[in-house]
Amino acid sequence: MPLSMVEQGDTRTITEFRGQEEMKRRLQDLGFIKGEKIHVIGEGSGGMILMVKGVKIALNRGLANRIMVAEHDS
Repeated sequence: MPLSMVEQGDTRTITEFRGQEEMKRRLQDLGFIKGEKIHVIGEGSGGMILMVKGVKIALNRGLANRIMVAEHDS
């Protein structure tokens, strides 16, 4: 499922990226790596506030829609 569909307060694991290689590299430079856990701290109409590797990152919904995460984390 896309990261953009995850609700506030949930934690999920990145499974894959969809999009061009340049976009994938940029997300990986920010800490979005396959297998990494992401916690959704907050959300608004334009984007999401996420915790990745102990760092808060704001991400627009367009990019969040290209990050696929596991449907349920254990």
